[in-house]
Amino acid sequence: MRTDVTFQSAGITLAGHLYTPSGDTGRPRAGIVVGHPASGVKEQAAGAYAVRLAEAGFVALTFDAAHQGASGGEPRGLEDPAQRIEDLKAAVSYLTTRAEVDRERIGALGICASGGYVIPAAAADHRIRAVATVSAADIGRQFRVGADGTQDPAVLQALLDAAAEARTAEAAGAAPRMFDLFPATEEEARSAGQHVFDGWEYYRTDRAQHPASAKQFTVSSIDRIATFDPFTHIGLIAPRPLLMVVGTRAVTAWMSQHAFENAGGPKRLHWIEGASHVDLYDRYVPQAAMELAAFFTENLYRDR
Repeated sequence: MRTDVTFQSAGITLAGHLYTPSGDTGRPRAGIVVGHPASGVKEQAAGAYAVRLAEAGFVALTFDAAHQGASGGEPRGLEDPAQRIEDLKAAVSYLTTRAEVDRERIGALGICASGGYVIPAAAADHRIRAVATVSAADIGRQFRVGADGTQDPAVLQALLDAAAEARTAEAAGAAPRMFDLFPATEEEARSAGQHVFDGWEYYRTDRAQHPASAKQFTVSSIDRIATFDPFTHIGLIAPRPLLMVVGTRAVTAWMSQHAFENAGGPKRLHWIEGASHVDLYDRYVPQAAMELAAFFTENLYRDR
């Protein structure tokens, strides 16, 4: 069953979907917060995983990030790592208020950029008892060096120049400047490589497009993102368990590998054969969700 819910994150109202399993166990269930990719909304990949987790017996909460989707926050289209981390913690807080959730059995799942955001959120928030990621992306590193790590350093400098100019213009009263997240056409997307095309196809075609998902971010998001490093304190998650799910064809796989190497234990890196980064948003959800359900069952229901 899906219920529309709202909760507060640093004074901003977030819109969420709460998925609950069918049947009554007579006791509260474990809860899982599910964070969506950058530019995504709760109805896309996060919702697909939440449905599977609810079918496996968990209460799963998805939500739109502040400044995006159906959630509040101005300016629209702001991607702020600090706020995104706060959103995840606020979602945990909300789950602790629900009678159907056992507040001592809460886990967190982050997809793509949320796979980065969930790491510092969990590192500092001991209410999160088990942590998982799917196609985890270090969004800061992606802006600095590109999804594959080969970006010309001049690209970042140009982006930071644009961010500085945008802030100056906005201080003088101009509307927030925006930049497009995806190429305008299929031809442009294909010419930019498979990773870019996969994202374009997911977000801009009938494959998974949603009217509320972000098509642009504010230019002032760039300097917030560029200095963000989500994996610095990944060691603080231990001794709580960590599972990282990665596609063997994912351009961003090296990010999960780097994070995994620096994590404490217990930890596991699970590979989905044949999957790209974006494939794990929809095409390989059953395979990934099976691993996630087993992981959360083992670690959130261990003594039941």
